[in-house]
Amino acid sequence: MNRFFGRCVLRLIFLGILPVLLSAQTAPPSKPIRVKVVVVAMFERGEDTGDTPGEYQFWVEREHLDQIIALPAGYHHVRLNRDGVLGILTGVGTAKAAASVVAVGLDPRFDLSKAYWIIAGIGGGDPADVSLGSAVWADHVLDGDLAYEIDARQIPENWPTGYVPLRKATPYEQPARKELEGEVYTLNPELVSWAFRLTKDVPLPDSDSLRVARARFAGFSNALKPPFITRGDTLSSSTFWHGSKMDEWANTWTRYYTEGKGNYMISAMEDSGTMQALRFLSQAGRVDLQRVLVLRTVSNYDREPPCTNVADSLKALVSGNYSAYFPALEAAQIVGDKVVRNIVEHWAERESTLPH
Repeated sequence: MNRFFGRCVLRLIFLGILPVLLSAQTAPPSKPIRVKVVVVAMFERGEDTGDTPGEYQFWVEREHLDQIIALPAGYHHVRLNRDGVLGILTGVGTAKAAASVVAVGLDPRFDLSKAYWIIAGIGGGDPADVSLGSAVWADHVLDGDLAYEIDARQIPENWPTGYVPLRKATPYEQPARKELEGEVYTLNPELVSWAFRLTKDVPLPDSDSLRVARARFAGFSNALKPPFITRGDTLSSSTFWHGSKMDEWANTWTRYYTEGKGNYMISAMEDSGTMQALRFLSQAGRVDLQRVLVLRTVSNYDREPPCTNVADSLKALVSGNYSAYFPALEAAQIVGDKVVRNIVEHWAERESTLPH
C-alpha cells in the first residue's frame, strides 16, 4: 500500500499536479480591497460612459472608476478607482436597490468596515422648499410604500388621504407606533451637518431654460430661486407619484413619522431600500451605518404648476421631459464629489474619526 502511495505521489510530482494542489490548499486568501467611499447611483440610460448620462455616468468618468469588477449577484458590475472609491449601480426601485447593496456588502472581496456611503441621485422636489437643480442632504429617509391604501374613489369624506399607517385604522392616527418596520431612517446628524457645511457654497448650474421652468411656479418663493443646497427629508416609493395632493400627503407623512421634526423636500424611489440593506449589513458588522449620506437633486417638481392639470403634468414626465434633468445630474456629482474628495484626501483622519 505504501509503495503504491509512493508511486502515486511521484507521478503527481512528475505531472506537476501535486504542487498545484498543495499551493491551492496552503495559499493565503487574497486581501480584501479596503474601500474608502462607496458611491451609489440608481439608474443609467445606456453605457457607463460616452453616451447620454444617467445618475452613474458622471461619477464613472470624473472619478475615473476605471476598474470593472463583476458582481453576478447584483444588478450591474461595480467600478473602482485608485483612491479606493467604489461605484455601484443598483437598478431602479427599492427591491433592486436593496438586493444590489446587500450583494456588494456581503462580497468578501471588499472591506467596507470603514467606508463612507454616498447615495446620490435625482428626484422630484417640493416647490415649497426647493428649486429646479437644487441639492438636498437628507436628515431622514421615509418609506412611502409601507402602508394600507384605499382607492381614491372610496376614501371617506372626512379622510385627507387614502393612505393609512401600518397597524392603524385611520390616516395619521395618533400616537404613531414606536416599533416601526422601516418607515423612517434617521441619518447621522453630525455627518449630515458636516456634509452640508462643506458643500453649501458650491455653485450649481443655472440657465435661461431653468428660469423659464421655475417661473411657472409663481407664489412659491423657494421654487423661484436659482439652484441652491439645503438639507431636509426624502420620501421613497417604488410608485412614481405626482401632483399637489400627493405632495400634501408626502409632507404630512413625513411629519407624522418624524414626530413633527422632519420636512419633506424631495421624492425618490430607492433610498428606503438602500437604507434597509445598510441597516442589515451594519447588524452583520459589514458596514458602519453612521457613515451614510443621502444626496438628492431636483430634476423636476413633484406636482403640477399652479392652475394647470396634473394629468398633463405627469404626461410630460412620462415622456422624460424633466425640466432640470442634466443640471440635477451635474449637481449630484459636483456636490457629492466635494465630500468624496475630502474623505479621500484626509483619509488618515477620516478612517478612524468621523467628521463633525
